[in-house]
Amino acid sequence: MPLSSPHVISLGCRLNLAESETIRSLLTGRDTVVVNSCAVTNEAVKQTRQAIRRARRERPGAELVVTGCAAQIDPQAFAAMPEVDRVIGNAEKLDAAAWASEAALVVQDIMAVRDTAPHLAASFSTHARAFVEVQNGCDHRCTFCAIPFGRGNSRSVPAGAVIDRIAALAESHAEVVLTGVDLTSYGHDLPGQPNLGTLVERILRHVPVLKRLRLSSLDGIEVDDRLFALLTQEERVMPHVHLSLQAGDDMILKRMKRRHSRAESVALVERLKTARPDIAIGADLIAGFPTEDDAMFANSLALIADCDIVHAHIFPYSPRAGTPAARMPLVEAEVVKARAARLRDAAATRRTSWLESLVGSEQEILVERPGDRGHAGNFAEVRHAQTEVGKIVRLKINSVQDGKLIA
Repeated sequence: MPLSSPHVISLGCRLNLAESETIRSLLTGRDTVVVNSCAVTNEAVKQTRQAIRRARRERPGAELVVTGCAAQIDPQAFAAMPEVDRVIGNAEKLDAAAWASEAALVVQDIMAVRDTAPHLAASFSTHARAFVEVQNGCDHRCTFCAIPFGRGNSRSVPAGAVIDRIAALAESHAEVVLTGVDLTSYGHDLPGQPNLGTLVERILRHVPVLKRLRLSSLDGIEVDDRLFALLTQEERVMPHVHLSLQAGDDMILKRMKRRHSRAESVALVERLKTARPDIAIGADLIAGFPTEDDAMFANSLALIADCDIVHAHIFPYSPRAGTPAARMPLVEAEVVKARAARLRDAAATRRTSWLESLVGSEQEILVERPGDRGHAGNFAEVRHAQTEVGKIVRLKINSVQDGKLIA
């Protein structure tokens, strides 16, 4: 890597990945390392600090800037690290003026921010798929979550700007992923109060050259009839739904201040899979939430089978300062760790069975690395021998190896 080139280390969610592309475009020609941080768990904050120290060792002469959710929530702590030159807030990181400033700390009150995505990435040259931010922030206050303090209140990008950006990206990218902090809240702050379903409809209608559209994490309680129909009937919308479930026990869901019940999650998945049998379900699950007893945990464990979860993101609960859950009676750390391991084992077993069921089928694969990696529409990772990055190829699945399909 040339010493004059910017380097952006993106941690956490797909929204961060999308924003990192914009940051990279704003820093062309600068000897700058940016750590775009995550704050979803204490472990994520720890990894941010590790990434900062590693980056300083690898690029001792470069300017080192920290941004993202962890930096927004606790800017002073990162500014105090000897490796760090500057801290830039989550709203400012997409503003060229912030990068032109010489101030060591450029962080405003995120709750005062009312717009989003002032700069959408011009290109995603390092990725076969493009990530487009359509929403930011969150109006909900789940008791375990610190992200609203890093992202602010929910705000949406007008559909016209989204469509223009996707139309430009579709010329060079076969797949676009819509991202947001709370994607299914899209549109409530815009004139006419459109929703995610109407946005998807407009994208598909106005960008006919777009081959594949994928949605990031959805709140199942917000999946209305229009969005459900698109997920199950529109071939260009990928058969892959990632749900923000968090738990499978009703009492824990209430204590989390989630808006859905266990039964509603199971019923939604049953409807999805009845309407589109090849749809693959992903989910976020938290192990060891405060007050969780063995019976409550068993309900979450059973949810992996009941919702046929094959793409599981398992998080051991960690108390985030300032959140209501941090004041609740904690589960012992070793119990939390053991429960997370059991959830991961159950998810891995179900995933393996699902992958094995795909052997012998033909899948359309987006080639992401030449002769190496791609993803099917259902987001199964596939090893292949194709070399044309960014192309979609139809391949027969021959076997499963190390959790990957072999084509």
